[in-house]
Amino acid sequence: MLEKKHFEYREKIRAFALKQIEPLANTLDLEQRFPDEHIGPMTEMGLLSMLIPEKYGGKPTDTITYSIAVEELSRVCGSTGIMIAAHNSLGTFPVYKFGTEAQREKYLPRAARGELMAFGLTEPEAGSDAGGTKTFAKKVADGWVINGSKCWITSATKAFATIATARTSEDPADKRITSFILEKEMKGYAVGKKENKLGLRGSDTAFLHFDDLKVPLDAQLGEVGHGFKQMLITLDGGRISIGAMALGLGQGAFDCALKFAADRVQFGKPIAANQGIQHKLSDMATELEAARLLIYEASRMKDAGVPFGRYSAMAKLYASEVGHRAAATAMGILGSIGYYTGPYPVERIWRDVKLCEIGEGTSEIQRMVIARDLLKEIGRSI
Repeated sequence: MLEKKHFEYREKIRAFALKQIEPLANTLDLEQRFPDEHIGPMTEMGLLSMLIPEKYGGKPTDTITYSIAVEELSRVCGSTGIMIAAHNSLGTFPVYKFGTEAQREKYLPRAARGELMAFGLTEPEAGSDAGGTKTFAKKVADGWVINGSKCWITSATKAFATIATARTSEDPADKRITSFILEKEMKGYAVGKKENKLGLRGSDTAFLHFDDLKVPLDAQLGEVGHGFKQMLITLDGGRISIGAMALGLGQGAFDCALKFAADRVQFGKPIAANQGIQHKLSDMATELEAARLLIYEASRMKDAGVPFGRYSAMAKLYASEVGHRAAATAMGILGSIGYYTGPYPVERIWRDVKLCEIGEGTSEIQRMVIARDLLKEIGRSI
């Protein structure tokens, strides 16, 4: 599955993450500060244009390489990992996949140059049930007028544009939604306060509010009423990157626990000499490797152009739960010092990785997606 280029890229991105990202990771968390200083170096590395074709200024890669990048960045800083994942998978992908050539030429070069893009699907009353979308777009002679709000938007205050959904029918029974590309500078587009989160505190998260936001006809992304289908396709790919993020966080916790267990001496010997600790480390390593292989298989299937939605849901589900277990186990191995902020990143990782079981579809939603696909395979539907 992995080629020589993948191993070489891992070494390259690992060195970059250790030199450029890790030194600030704890500070970003403590100060709840967005990593503005990372944008330039990451743009040069091509990390903000991994899904953008060269004709629009991108540095495109295959999905396994992209997953490795998100994994290695998250291994040292979850806030940086989620920013990269959201920008690529959720911000730029829909424009390339569903946009017109004019829209691609307008937005993708800016994204490739390091200007962030965001994704707005979730609302206060529409989380797992996107059909509950309240944001409404009314058709007028020369465009659309949009009113509503989106919540928990990654990079909300930094993004120059957001892919957002809205209902476009006044019939309450019509649950269809339409996608739009909304620009931050448009009159009626407002960003709410930065949210105070448990984890990923260096990632910028806020509400977006649209108050009589008038947009031209060419702000419409794809056909009217096709927004939900577009979002499902987008999330299939996005779940791979969230799985990679969870994997990286779990690997970071394991790295810390392994070194600590080898160095920490109690009763005259390293605690790694105890069978109980060895079993914990072995289980962590095995689960992380299994998650890695599942993520890479979903990535391979995506690049091969075969249906991969079930596998991306499996990868996201398994990796997020494995990452959470790894962080909790690592905290137990470190003991009291693992519970404190500062000396070791384990407690930060434990806070960061929980989002992976919630964002882009909860673990419960992933299980529903997987089960429905399994039943569909045998000709049953629910």
